[in-house]
Amino acid sequence: MNAIMLSIILYIVGIFTLYIVIETAVRRGINSSIIGQFLEKKYGIKEDKKSFLDDDLDKD
Repeated sequence: MNAIMLSIILYIVGIFTLYIVIETAVRRGINSSIIGQFLEKKYGIKEDKKSFLDDDLDKD
């Protein structure tokens, strides 16, 4: 039973780590692309949010 719980926990941690890596890579890729730079220059869109944890509603 302990081995199954440890496997589940390691799986969840691995999936979460993979999510963070992919999100960061996509965000940096879009921001450094020509289209991303054009949109930022045209609309002045610059997101200050560092991660999805900044969406937390009770962080005040």
